[in-house]
Amino acid sequence: MSDAHDPQDPGRHLLGPHVVGQRVVVRRLVRGETGPTGGPALTDLLGVCVAWADGVCVLHPESGDPVTIPIADIVSGKPVPPRPSVRHRVSARDAELHTASLWATVETTPLGEWLLRTDVAPVGRLRRRANSCLAFGDPGLPHVEAAAAVREFYDGRRRPTYVQVELGSAEEQAFRDLGWTVDPTGDADLRLASLTQVRRRLRAVDGMAELASTDGTRAVVTVGDGSATWAQGEAAIDGDWLGVHGVEVDTAHRRQGLATAVMGELLEWGAEQGATTVWLHVEVDNAPAIALYDALGLMPHHTCRYLTPPG
Repeated sequence: MSDAHDPQDPGRHLLGPHVVGQRVVVRRLVRGETGPTGGPALTDLLGVCVAWADGVCVLHPESGDPVTIPIADIVSGKPVPPRPSVRHRVSARDAELHTASLWATVETTPLGEWLLRTDVAPVGRLRRRANSCLAFGDPGLPHVEAAAAVREFYDGRRRPTYVQVELGSAEEQAFRDLGWTVDPTGDADLRLASLTQVRRRLRAVDGMAELASTDGTRAVVTVGDGSATWAQGEAAIDGDWLGVHGVEVDTAHRRQGLATAVMGELLEWGAEQGATTVWLHVEVDNAPAIALYDALGLMPHHTCRYLTPPG
């Protein structure tokens, strides 16, 4: 960080009480020491400003204890963007691999780094995530051959052919160059967050939702009156990641907090299994669900797109 003024004239910077709670970088004088050019010694510190009062700034670096800096010693400084969380530094491919935990009957076959997935005993409609090729990474073949292998795999199982790609990726462009087209059912975001933080944001709706079934790795939660189900959702545990899917509320019972109740019960179950991260997919045009997940702190990690072959 370069100085725009005399380093012996501290105090001219973009910091102040307004940066409390923000991530900032600070350049300060080191009293009693001399710098390499013979002038005052300076040092930089990056961290979150946790206090600015009584003539001092308290900065909490990313490692170590908080540091107290006399405001009079600050030469320059400015707010900087927050560092992405550890969860958001996970690759899109690694995040998507957790999808396999959602359905017990999904079989997978590797194609290089790609993954061919098919649900051998689907219940209800065929889900694209469970019946598509996860085309993230290197298939280990020329792309024309890899695309042909994908189509052959699903043709042989009498299933429609889908590939799941990351929006804007090289894989998407390669398929588009071969004439594959976007599936009209739409794109979906993968969203994730700390399970603990999401639970803190959940509004308690005690007694509304109950755990309907669990086999140790998957759970189903429902809300109803005993004769009818008004809302439901499912979750699966994969290591310390909890995947949530199928959260649905009957049209006649919406805007009553039932989705929140389902999420709360699923996350409580996930926490009991040792999960620390919660993730889910949501279609990008599903405004009510997005509003809920925004409120819960489930932020977008990447966007998925499904493509189908020509003809």
